[in-house]
Amino acid sequence: MLQRVIFFLQQMDVEVEIKNLIKELERCEIEVFTTNECVLNVEHNKWMYKDGKTLYITDNGECLKFLQEKKLPTIVYLHEGNRNEDFSQAAYAIEQIGEIEVESLILAYQRLTGQPWIILTTKRCRIRETTTNDVDAFYEIYKEPSITYYMEDLFADRAEEIAYIEDYIQKVYGFYGYGMWTVLEKESGAIIGRAGISWREGYDVPELGFVIAVPYQGKGYAYEVCQAILEYGKKELGFNEYQVLVMEGNTKSEALCQKLGFRGEEIVLIDGKPHKRMLCSENENPC
Repeated sequence: MLQRVIFFLQQMDVEVEIKNLIKELERCEIEVFTTNECVLNVEHNKWMYKDGKTLYITDNGECLKFLQEKKLPTIVYLHEGNRNEDFSQAAYAIEQIGEIEVESLILAYQRLTGQPWIILTTKRCRIRETTTNDVDAFYEIYKEPSITYYMEDLFADRAEEIAYIEDYIQKVYGFYGYGMWTVLEKESGAIIGRAGISWREGYDVPELGFVIAVPYQGKGYAYEVCQAILEYGKKELGFNEYQVLVMEGNTKSEALCQKLGFRGEEIVLIDGKPHKRMLCSENENPC
């Protein structure tokens, strides 16, 4: 959890611009320190916190390099006084800092420290980004033949699956901000499936995907989660249309998709297997 934000600013006159942000951070009970003392040759100085609870914001290229070498989560603040500096190695940069929301800083901090974003909650479930710690639970879910009969299996080699998830976190979550997520039951904290929104090559419509562990099937979890995700996509991501691709014979998933508002009879081949492509949109077949 983010507990403090430290500003290393080479131009202290920009403090006026960050005044409102500082007030909002303090209102959220997050400590704030502002200094121009980015001591580059002293590791253990009073500003260096390695407790995993600190976010650094700097407008100085050398300071950025130093903080990144120490593997400390850092965001760049761009302004007229530092346009000629090289900040190409920064994962995040802020302009118009007076307008940035605290929630945006928290999300950036979580991404920089490898913490999964909590996407949304439903009555019985919590949906968050996947982590490599979820792999064992996924293998338990996918070992059921009824799961892999209608969808692609995990890698046979656990190390390959972990490497795939690490790459997915960086390139999909990091780029799009969404993707396939992990579904947990709120009461028990157990991982009960996966669901989310992705893009399939050759199509220009985002795709809903889902899998729920066999012990939790038939209890309304899939509908609850998918309905919430579709609504999230509309409100937060601006999606007005979705598709699903249901393998022929998967009558349970087809019935669920129809209940969600998906319609369609088009048959397409995925890896040589026939799938029914169904759509729902804001104007037709509302989901």
